[in-house]
Amino acid sequence: MNRLTPEQRFQIVQFYFENNGRFYKRILFSDKAHFWLNGYVNKQNCRIWSEANPQVYVEAPLHPEKLTVWVALWPGGILLQKQRRPQRYSQW
Repeated sequence: MNRLTPEQRFQIVQFYFENNGRFYKRILFSDKAHFWLNGYVNKQNCRIWSEANPQVYVEAPLHPEKLTVWVALWPGGILLQKQRRPQRYSQW
């Protein structure tokens, strides 16, 4: 993939401003996050340091309930979508 030089980037922005001065209104910033309803924390995103023994066994359901939130920001406002995911398997 070719990388653009600062001069090339400037030319692209200048082109959009000259041909369509409102192109910034078409930009949309979005993100998605998962929130577990049982208090589970994704250990990829959170590190806990302690002097206590880390080899503690804690039972947890295979697929805990979670809430997925998707948000987008753009000049027209905020778009929000929520989806609650129940457990997929019933307990025996």
